Parts: sequence; structure tokens; C-alpha cells
Amino acid sequence: VQLQASGGGLVQAGGSLRLSCAASGLTFSRYAMGWFRQAAGKEREFVAAISRYGGSTDYVNSVKGRFTISRDNAKNTVYLQVNNLKPEDTAVYYCAAGIMMAQLGNYWGQGTQVTVSS
Repeated sequence: VQLQASGGGLVQAGGSLRLSCAASGLTFSRYAMGWFRQAAGKEREFVAAISRYGGSTDYVNSVKGRFTISRDNAKNTVYLQVNNLKPEDTAVYYCAAGIMMAQLGNYWGQGTQVTVSS
């Protein structure tokens, strides 16, 4: 199983990025998917999750209204649209797969760096 995250970069505060996570080696539609992030010196935290067919989503309060998670099961890919970025969003963003939204972590991607300058 491989989860390949991409789309990170350096942006100014207020900017946007679209993170992608391409999955292979698993039956994608059988897994809930999510995004986590880890800032330097901090623990990894949950950011967003989406159910197997996209009918349910969940977000950490700090990103509600700014981030949107979506998935394309035909492309085995999950996305995280991140808008109105803030310096405190700076982190390595990881995608994860799990049997349900509340139980992500069966598989992890390698992470993509998002850096937001003020």
C-alpha cells in the first residue's frame, strides 16, 4: 500500500493550495481517508476526514470554513483544498487511510510540507 501526498509549498498568508494524496495497493473505496498535520516541535494533529464515498466529512475546528476535503474514488485520490492559509497552518501534512473516519491510521503517506509566510 502506498499513499503519495503532494501539492505542498510555500505560500503567503491568505493564499491557497490543493493537496493531493494518491493511493495504490488497496481498494480505495473501502477506506475512509483523512489528513493530519505535524508542526515542528508539536504532536501530529487531526485535520480532516472523509467517509468512504464522501457522504460525511469532519474537520478540526481551527480549519472549518477554510479547508475542504474531497475524494475521487475513480482516481483513488483524496484532496485537501486549503484556503485563507495562516502562519499557524505551517506543518507537514500527512494523508491516512482507515476502516472508518474515527479510526484512521491503517496506512500513512509520507507527508507534504506546507509553509505559510506572514
